[in-house]
Amino acid sequence: MIHIDRIVEGAVVITAVKGRLDSSSSPKLEEFLIDAAPSGTVLLDFAELTYISSAGLRVVLKATKLLRGAGGTLAVCGLIPQVHEVFDVSGFSSLIPIHPSREAALASLG
Repeated sequence: MIHIDRIVEGAVVITAVKGRLDSSSSPKLEEFLIDAAPSGTVLLDFAELTYISSAGLRVVLKATKLLRGAGGTLAVCGLIPQVHEVFDVSGFSSLIPIHPSREAALASLG
C-alpha cells in the first residue's frame, strides 16, 4: 500500500511517499511524477518510505531523465537507512541529489 501527497513550496513540487514502493505501487508514483514534471523542480520526500524495489527505482530514474530533459531537477530527501542502502548499492546516490531532510533539500533547491 502506498500513499502519495503533493505539496508545492515556492517553485518546488514536493511529492511525499508513504509505504512501500514496489511493482504494484510504482505506476501510481509514475503518474504523479509525470504530472509534476513540467514544474521544473521535484523533491521526492521518502521519509516515510519503508521499502523500494527495482520497479520503484525505475520510476525514480525515469522521472529524473524526464525532468533533466526539460531543464528541471529531481532530488530526494529523508531516506531511512534501508532505502538509502538501496540507493547506494544501485548507484542512484551518485545520479540524484540526496538530502537528509525536507528542510535541507528546500534550502538547497530554493
